[in-house]
Amino acid sequence: MAHGRDRRARPRAGTVGRDHRDRRRDPAPVGRTCRTLRGGGATMFHVNPNPGAEIHHTDPFAVPADQRSPVRRLRGRLAAPVTLWTAPGPAGLTVSSTLVAEGEPDRLLGLVDPESELWAAAEEAGRFAVAPLGPPHRQLADRFAGLFPSPGGLFATDRWTETGYGPVPADAGSWAGCRLDAAREYGWALLVEATIETVEIVTDLPPLLHHRGRYHQLP
Repeated sequence: MAHGRDRRARPRAGTVGRDHRDRRRDPAPVGRTCRTLRGGGATMFHVNPNPGAEIHHTDPFAVPADQRSPVRRLRGRLAAPVTLWTAPGPAGLTVSSTLVAEGEPDRLLGLVDPESELWAAAEEAGRFAVAPLGPPHRQLADRFAGLFPSPGGLFATDRWTETGYGPVPADAGSWAGCRLDAAREYGWALLVEATIETVEIVTDLPPLLHHRGRYHQLP
């Protein structure tokens, strides 16, 4: 989907993730110093005797506070539930901007990345599943947000329950099956509108929350 502007530097609105930054690596391995012997001989490495020692107190690649977008900082201060959206294919994406509206019919709204595999699969199938995540799902949430490696594919690990709307975590406390109604550009994201066709409540799982770039849980 072309929108006539450069999207390379935009944040992934509506998803749990990090900005794309140019992260330059140090020339020598972290925790070691090196010295070349006279005459061009072999290089000697001295291993740090305290592995795991703290290198930085803060993120050295973070944008300075006075240069950050005030709107992005405001959004980060709104605690949001972390959900997993999946669609037949399968495809999935961690989403932190999901809203349920009761009515006749019941509706669901969310902001997703228009360039994600999840949106392509949901658009093709015309349906998708949404599962609220809990504290045990932190690694799963990072994996579907693209922040954690997924050898073998996103669905290669964990246990899954197959549904007509997409796979859902077998240990999810609840999930909803949704029929896609419409979608439109909303800022840098895509505002997805859907009708809730089915809801499964299995157990009361405490919510996993996203606030100021970190996961949190209720005390």
